[in-house]
Amino acid sequence: MNDAAPSVPALKAALQARCPRCGEGALFSGPLALRERCSTCGLDYKFIDTGDGPAIFAIMILGFLVLGGALILEFKVGPPLWVHLLLWGVGTPLLALGLLRFLKALLIALQFKHKAEEGRLAKD
Repeated sequence: MNDAAPSVPALKAALQARCPRCGEGALFSGPLALRERCSTCGLDYKFIDTGDGPAIFAIMILGFLVLGGALILEFKVGPPLWVHLLLWGVGTPLLALGLLRFLKALLIALQFKHKAEEGRLAKD
């Protein structure tokens, strides 16, 4: 898969959304779309397969934060319904995008660091 060891910590690469090998090149070409390769070190991103992992983690984390925040706001302040709709209707998608981007970058960095590959029964 990749023979060079990562030179940057996985968390740092994820927070900055940078290449897991060099820590310089951008990982994404859009909000969640991956580039084909690193513009700095040339690492090919074909090995990346995060699957549904980032989405599952994001659903669990956002569910806890948004539901908890909505319940706390409702019981402490008791605002009108439009406040909930405005706050959670706008805040949840923004939080989801930021969290998905971070979690996807983190899983990519961890996949690179630990040389994760598709499982095989026999060595080719």
